[in-house]
This record gives sequence, structure tokens and C-alpha cells, in this order.
Amino acid sequence: MLDIDDSGGPASGNPTEDAALDAYSRVVSSVYEVAAAAVVAIEVRHDARSRGGAGSGFLFTPDGLILTNSHVVQRAKQVIVHTAAGQAIDADLIGDDPHTDVALLKVASAAPLPSIELGSARTIRVGQLVVAIGNPLGYASTVTAGVISALGRGLRSTTGRLMDDVIQTDAALNPGNSGGPLLDAHGRAIGVNTAIIAGAQGICFSTSIDAASRVAVQLLRHGRVRRASLGIAAQNMALQRRVARFFNLEQASAVRVIEVTRDSPATRAGIESGDLIVQLDGNACESLDDLHRLLTEERIGAAVHITVVRGNRRIELELVPVELQD
Repeated sequence: MLDIDDSGGPASGNPTEDAALDAYSRVVSSVYEVAAAAVVAIEVRHDARSRGGAGSGFLFTPDGLILTNSHVVQRAKQVIVHTAAGQAIDADLIGDDPHTDVALLKVASAAPLPSIELGSARTIRVGQLVVAIGNPLGYASTVTAGVISALGRGLRSTTGRLMDDVIQTDAALNPGNSGGPLLDAHGRAIGVNTAIIAGAQGICFSTSIDAASRVAVQLLRHGRVRRASLGIAAQNMALQRRVARFFNLEQASAVRVIEVTRDSPATRAGIESGDLIVQLDGNACESLDDLHRLLTEERIGAAVHITVVRGNRRIELELVPVELQD
């Protein structure tokens, strides 16, 4: 005979399992109650008649700052934010960064708006419960839950740059979830949901809130993310073992310069096409990803030391990077 619990549903007969299920459900429900009011649907229009894409976002300050994805608001002429309370508000695009797929919006409001507290991905662990809220396939305020599957993943943005510090989760995400928050058990945002692998089951990604926060600060300050540039075009190249041994290099690859931009820092420093960049300020450059990671805002206008291999010579050069112009 089937036992029925107090709620009218079948009882498992295992008090431990019942208690665990109740605890899990309570956590997900409480996270939703804390955060759902601050999750918004984003409508994008490319012109007066043409409706563009749609996605999700979330308020993280009471005065109306919203985090979302760059690809959600790309080429937008008008951005309309739909709140959980049913308001439709025109939003200003403060700035976006396709390289990290993060965008910052601002809406005006006479009264403080509900907002989500920002947490940190530095404190989370694989296997930890996470909750995602968004508007998948147009279904507003949808909540899904899962666990953190992996940390520190790398993911290519639409520009080809590597996004570091990406969180992998199995919390179900679908088109329309982009830009919504990934939340911990306390309802704090630990990530910005950004991508789903088509055809995969339970493999979804979020930009860590630490990385998104750094981008948001620069967007608020400059309207863009400032990065340093050497003025070169380059590609990854494997180092022959004899070359690595000859120059006492522990790395297996380097960055090969294929073009030097005219009147650039690289030109003025004497970098030539064919040079192999092996170090920047003592840091190994095994790939373009390494070089991009090192060329941050702090290096704009500051002298850096570049180590290159040219033929049978190891050459030390000094140059002053300029700001990258996208």
C-alpha cells in the first residue's frame, strides 16, 4: 500500500531523503523570493519597426544599474527593460564589452529598485547548489537549479578572445536566459549567465561575477573597457625543442609576429615580422591568450619589457603600449 505524506504526495519512506528534499526545495524557493524581483526581461529594437533580440538582466544597485550580456544588446537602437512588477522602462546603454560578453544598462526610477547583492566566485566550490533566474524562450521569471560543474573554464567570446574565470553549471539555461544571474544559496549573484552549448545536455556557462564587476566598473568609468596594445598582428606558434633548449625556455610555444602596424609601439621599439615574443615583463607568452591577459589597462602608457627570439638571437626590447582601438 502506498504511503501518503501530509502534503498529499507519496512518501518515500525514508525520513532522511524527505528532509533533504525539503531542504533543497526551501533553498531554491528562498533564493527565488529574494532575487526574482530584481531580474528583468530585456527587449532590444534595432529601429522603430524592427524588433531585435531579447534576453535577461538583473538590477544590482537600487538606483537602476543592470548587468546583462553584450550579445543581448548588440546593435541596439533602443533597449526596453521589463521588470517583474510589470513596468516597461527605457534603458540607457552605459557600455558593453564583446570580449567578455558583459554589458551595463541604467534605468531611471523615482523610488529605489529591488536589487541583487553581488557575491564572489572566489568562495564557491564544485558541487555547490546554484540557482538561475531568467526569461528562457520568453517565459518570464523562470527558475532552474543545479550545481557548479566546474570552475575556471575558458570560453571563446564572439570576438575570438578567451574569456577566463568562467563557471560551468548544469542549471538549465535556454535562449533568453542570457544575461540573467547565477545565484548562490543566499541569493547573491556569483555569475552572469552567458552561453549554452547547442546539442549538449547540462553544459552551461556563466561569466564569474568578479570578472563582470571589473568590466562594469570600467564601463561606468569610461563607457568601454580599456586595454593595452602593442600594435601587432600575431599568431600562436609551437617552439622547436632545440630552440627552447638553446634559449633556456621552459615553454612549448610562443607568439609569432606576422604584421607590425605602422607608427605603433612595436614599430618604434624595433619589433619585426617573424619575431617570436616569448616574454612580457618576465611573464611567459605561450599564446595570444597570454598576451591579451597581460595587456591590461594598467600597462597603457607604461614601459614594458618584451623578450623576442629573432633567428639565433634573444633580444630584450622596451616599449610603451597604447590603448587598443576596437
